[in-house]
Amino acid sequence: MSRSVAPSPTIDVTVSGDLPGAADYARRKVGELGRMSHRPVLSARVRLSRHHDPAVEAPVIAQANLDVDGRLVRAQVHAATAREAVDLLEARLRRQLEHFAVRRGNRSAGVPPWRREPRAAQLPVNVTPATTEGRLIRRKTYAMTPCTVDDAVAEMELLDYDFHLFTEIGSHTVGLLYRTAGGGYRLALVSPSVAGHLAPFEHAVTVSPHPLACLREQDAPERLRLLGVPFLFFIDAEAGRACVLYHRYDGQYGLITPAA
Repeated sequence: MSRSVAPSPTIDVTVSGDLPGAADYARRKVGELGRMSHRPVLSARVRLSRHHDPAVEAPVIAQANLDVDGRLVRAQVHAATAREAVDLLEARLRRQLEHFAVRRGNRSAGVPPWRREPRAAQLPVNVTPATTEGRLIRRKTYAMTPCTVDDAVAEMELLDYDFHLFTEIGSHTVGLLYRTAGGGYRLALVSPSVAGHLAPFEHAVTVSPHPLACLREQDAPERLRLLGVPFLFFIDAEAGRACVLYHRYDGQYGLITPAA
């Protein structure tokens, strides 16, 4: 029996900067995803913006949030032109929808391997870690439902994140899952000594044996700049809890902390 074709979702496109024709192109490209998705795409929000710094090689940022049958699928890319950014965005969303369909159809058969090109975590295109003096302008605090490492990988892929903060269900320990330089996965734990208590998982994930640095929040940005990395997983010396400080695409910083 052939699968019925779902109606095209409503595409809400916001453009910031001089990007003529980009809104219509994004609306058409992202709208096509609704016809290939195995689950109904209920709505889609797309944001296109351009940096005005001439030194930035890929100044156009394209972001999208899809509501796929009640589940959020997110992607963010950057490119030299608006058309290239939309093409990259559509391709990444298409892969994520394919992964979503495979995962939903194989829950009882274990977690399938992700068929995706290696993608290492990287600094935002407009950030030079040695010289940028960013400010902390965004704070996020959320409750983390315990899950397995495989579930954390799936969530990170659907949301197109370079890292994912979660509570590992076997050890009951806060961990940070992130992509390595070679495109693999690595897990850092608040307490590396509990690595032997992790719940079984199938993805190829290495576990870091290194303890987290204990820093004051105001000292974390300097540590991040000196290391030249896109994010820093550390213990807040004053609050006594795990935090992630990360570079935003506007050159500023964001901070993520688990809810108490």
